[in-house]
Amino acid sequence: MTSARAVAAAGALAAAAMAAEHVYADGFFHFPGLSSSSSSTPAAPPPQASPGTAPPLPEVAPKEETRVRNDYPRTTAAGFDPEALERGAKAIREIEKSSQAKKVFDLLKHQEETRKAELAAKKVEFEAIKAQHETDRQRVIYEEQKKLTQHQAQTKAQMARYEDELARKRMQAEHESQRARNQELVKMQEESSIRLEQIRRATEEDIQAQRRQTEKEKAEIERETIRVKALAEAEGRAHEAKLAEEVNRRMLVERANAEREKWVSAINTTFEHIGGGLRAILTDQNKLVVAVGGVTALAAGIYTTREGARVVWGYVDRILGQPSLIRESSRGKYPWSGFFSRAMSSASRKMIKGKNTGTNGNAFGDVILNPSLQKRIEQLASATANTKAHQAPFRNMLFYGPPGTGKTMAARELSRKSGLDYALMTGGDVAPLGSQAVTKIHQLFDWAKKSNRGLLLFIDEADAFLCERNKTYMSEAQRSALNALLFRTGDQSKDIVLALATNRPGDLDSAVADRIDEVLEFPLPGEEERFKLLKLYLDKYIAKAGDSKPSWFNLFRRHQQKIEIKNITDDVIREAAVKTEGFSGREIAKLMASVQAAVYGSTDCELNPGLFREVVDYKVAEHQQRRKLAAAEGGA
Repeated sequence: MTSARAVAAAGALAAAAMAAEHVYADGFFHFPGLSSSSSSTPAAPPPQASPGTAPPLPEVAPKEETRVRNDYPRTTAAGFDPEALERGAKAIREIEKSSQAKKVFDLLKHQEETRKAELAAKKVEFEAIKAQHETDRQRVIYEEQKKLTQHQAQTKAQMARYEDELARKRMQAEHESQRARNQELVKMQEESSIRLEQIRRATEEDIQAQRRQTEKEKAEIERETIRVKALAEAEGRAHEAKLAEEVNRRMLVERANAEREKWVSAINTTFEHIGGGLRAILTDQNKLVVAVGGVTALAAGIYTTREGARVVWGYVDRILGQPSLIRESSRGKYPWSGFFSRAMSSASRKMIKGKNTGTNGNAFGDVILNPSLQKRIEQLASATANTKAHQAPFRNMLFYGPPGTGKTMAARELSRKSGLDYALMTGGDVAPLGSQAVTKIHQLFDWAKKSNRGLLLFIDEADAFLCERNKTYMSEAQRSALNALLFRTGDQSKDIVLALATNRPGDLDSAVADRIDEVLEFPLPGEEERFKLLKLYLDKYIAKAGDSKPSWFNLFRRHQQKIEIKNITDDVIREAAVKTEGFSGREIAKLMASVQAAVYGSTDCELNPGLFREVVDYKVAEHQQRRKLAAAEGGA
């Protein structure tokens, strides 16, 4: 019991010491059995004794005391709590009273040494931890320095890039500023040059104005001088005329008297001679008979010579001359009259054989036709030429179509390309001949057969006398003329090519139609053909107007004025070609003739698109009005 109390006292002392040291040593020692907790808490078991040591003291039960918990312990002025010392002192007193106090102190000493060893180990551990912390701190410092160095390098690079960018921007700004200054300088130079040019022009205008004013004043002075001079000269001439008037009058009177006396004496002398001759003839009978007989013989000779020459010339003209029905021919009126022209044309054809083109580049001269029709006519021309070369019979042709579509021109080109002579007659010339029509037709065919090269006989308006024979209004003379033509064309001829042209092929006699070998239709020109025709006649009537070749016959004639063409392009001509739908070739030629007349009617003799379109629109309206009138007459 006593030992237990001693241990309890030692524990209390240790607790007091712990409490006292807590203020100064952060409370490293802890004795749970001696704490100041409630008395109901059991005491800690005593430590086990190591081998060779004294056995543990028996547990002494502390005296239970009822203590009131002091949540606010009493303290001194220095902040020290004496309660722990009191408990320690009390425990020491109890230990001193105990018989095992030495063991308690040895145990405490042993515990203290163990505690010191633990503290030393913890100190070493703390130093190792401190060294590790120092190493970590150095590593962190190195990494931070490395990051700082990298950051500084990046910052330096960014600063360098930024400075470079600033330098480039500064250089660009300087360049822009220099460019702006240069532009401003150029602008100022241009403005300066413009101002100088304006000043120069103004100076020149002033000089010109002064010069014009000077010339005007000079001209006025010259006019005034001329006027004064003319007045002076007129006054001088008037004065001279007034002075010489009397002299001239006397001279004229003397001259008139002399002339009168001369003519009176001449007339008297002539009548005296005539009177003397008549007196001699009348007084002498032989002279009278001779005079009367001479006058009578002279009159008879003159009359006989005139009538004989007329008869002989009529016979020669009937035998060798051109028939009266022929309106146009490539042959001369007499065999010898066209010899030179035919020789020149033959030579020119041989020189340009295969190269004959019109002004529009057409291989068929200036004839503008539908391409298929033109190709067919060229084939017929080639076939006709080869037929003549091989002495084969010719083929007769019929051309039909609206008026003005180029039938006559095609016949001329056909004869020219085939190498034949060409003769044109109209059917309307046969009816007025009456009973002489048969004789004239036979004379026509006899004359045509005399051509050595062959002849293309083109009969225009053939339906005028080759119409159906059973019609009541056909006269006997016309019927006889038709029969004569049928007789002369009954067989194929090697000398004559008969080409008929008509607007109404249905009116022809069936026998005439039977003698036709080739039938060609001439339609109205299409848009492309109208375009070519407009260009052809524009060149002929407008562009080449006033380009006549100089000759002796034109010396005393007024020359045709040259027409100036402005802005007449292919588009304008194409527009006119579209508007002139339904026009024939002749109507297009008349349209361009109207354009020429309109140009000559203007003041400046200039053809522009406005005038051209105005004439075209007028002619188109006129064409439509004609068609309406024709339709109205046909309906009536």
